[in-house]
Amino acid sequence: MREFSVPAMAEVSDSATLTDAPFTRAAQEPGRIVARRKSGEASWRAVTAAEFAAEAAGVAKGLAAAGVEPGDRVGLLSATRYEWTVLDYAIWAAGAVSVPIYETSSAEQIEWIVGDSGAKAVFAETEAHVASVEGLRDRLPGLAHVWGIDAGGVAEVTRLGAGSGDDVVEERRRSRTAADLATLVYTSGTTGRPKGCEITHGNLVSTARNAVQGAIAEIAVEGSSTLLFLPLAHIFARLIEVATIEGGIVLGHSDIPNLLPDLASFQPTFLLAVPRVFEKVYNGAEQKAAADGKGKIFKAAADTAIAYSRALDTGGPGLGLKAKHKVFDVLVYGKLRAAVGGKVQYAVSGGAALGERLGHFFRGVGITILEGYGLTETTAPVSVNRPTALRIGTVGRPIPGVDVRIAEDDEVLVRGINILRGYWNNEAATKEALEDGWFHTGDLGSLDEDGFLRITGRKKEILVTAAGKNVAPAPLEDRLRAHPLVSQCLVVGDGRKFISALVTLDEEALGPWKAQHGKPAAMTVDELRSDPDVVAEIEAAVADANKSVSHAEAIKKYVILGVDFTEAAGHMTPSLKVKRNVVLKDFAAEIEGLYAG
Repeated sequence: MREFSVPAMAEVSDSATLTDAPFTRAAQEPGRIVARRKSGEASWRAVTAAEFAAEAAGVAKGLAAAGVEPGDRVGLLSATRYEWTVLDYAIWAAGAVSVPIYETSSAEQIEWIVGDSGAKAVFAETEAHVASVEGLRDRLPGLAHVWGIDAGGVAEVTRLGAGSGDDVVEERRRSRTAADLATLVYTSGTTGRPKGCEITHGNLVSTARNAVQGAIAEIAVEGSSTLLFLPLAHIFARLIEVATIEGGIVLGHSDIPNLLPDLASFQPTFLLAVPRVFEKVYNGAEQKAAADGKGKIFKAAADTAIAYSRALDTGGPGLGLKAKHKVFDVLVYGKLRAAVGGKVQYAVSGGAALGERLGHFFRGVGITILEGYGLTETTAPVSVNRPTALRIGTVGRPIPGVDVRIAEDDEVLVRGINILRGYWNNEAATKEALEDGWFHTGDLGSLDEDGFLRITGRKKEILVTAAGKNVAPAPLEDRLRAHPLVSQCLVVGDGRKFISALVTLDEEALGPWKAQHGKPAAMTVDELRSDPDVVAEIEAAVADANKSVSHAEAIKKYVILGVDFTEAAGHMTPSLKVKRNVVLKDFAAEIEGLYAG
């Protein structure tokens, strides 16, 4: 058993709440820019501390006037946008509890979260979202209000409280303490129904302040800014939202469809994303170079970036490597940096394993990816790499205020400022997860002597072959997904004679690939999965993945599916994790085919 602890750097009082930072800043630095909101196609309007606090207070007054009491739950069903953050802080300023809901949630998921949380009101983004929630009123009599964001619902609620004084907000927000519930964040639900994680004001404030002052201190400097595009319903983006408000970092909001033009115009200094985003950036650049006849140049540039980054960890690059790096910085790296706005020096990655090759590539390009690890139950970060303490291939050291222990069975246990209060309406799950004061993550890992954490797999996803060999699917899956043509994969073999895999193709990457390989543009994914050239690519990807494991753990057979795993089909969570149990059920015939005979 190994344990590593990092003392808290920022102590938070028992009376501290999430509304302290925005309202204190508005009083002390009213003209300070705290956000920039989209204003037209390529322009951004600055939002001052005074403006933001006034907007949040206005909505808070309206919520109070509408009968929302301290402790009441208010749903937020929306994509990431400026109004999301205003509403989040308005709900807290009213003394209420915000309940985020992914904008891609099904009607059944929306009903479960609104019903289980007992939400009194819901802000819903689109007409379709409003209709989904309105349809629940007959079955959920406690749901009193549904306001449409696109339909002017924020202004409507603000008008409700127009006659109220500022004392209403002061009284409401002062009624909360660090121990009070701030938000119910429902887990993505890769198995079973999502559980509501009870995250307190103290959890969010302590974690954010310790992250800003310790874990990402080199990033959260004067003049820093970030553009959020991940769903704010996910704890990762949510913690960054809070950290920007706590740390005075300028915040912007975007989404995947508008990301590239928004990055160019907003020009953030750091980003956060899941590994799949970085994989897409790399694969897209590689495919574009190949389509322009510059595939060999890109490969040489990528190899040089990786070698340069590795050399930084082993005494520094030599003169020859420095010279090659300088040439490729002009030809390739500078263009990649420009594609994300030109000012990004750091990116924080979480949600899944990034992979060493990708980590070294981006650092060699000039964008250091700081890989971290955490869960909804840990208010996002457990550990993270930082510029002054970086070990690519690990998820860094614990953030200040957090202890990590590796149990006898290699499960990662966590204790500290970030641990949830419990699961909403689920005492049994709370007792099981919070045994002996430690949160049991369900993830497997190891700790280096100096505290760097490595995640090696998922305890419940360990496959045991018929021969009794324990196999962690994550390393194989991560390696396979790194191939440009691979979108998703699922390693199977529990109780079987050998390990196999389901592989899906990336339709976006197939477009330029077809042009390069003389394939008809009209060829579908279903047709391409049996194409000899595609099969050869996937065969090579499987062979490469197998290099990372022993012979007994290697993939012996695989099948390329004619469809991708999607959230719409129920195969993926909104945070892009594969729902293993759903995929196993829906593709049972294909799996049986792998083991037939």
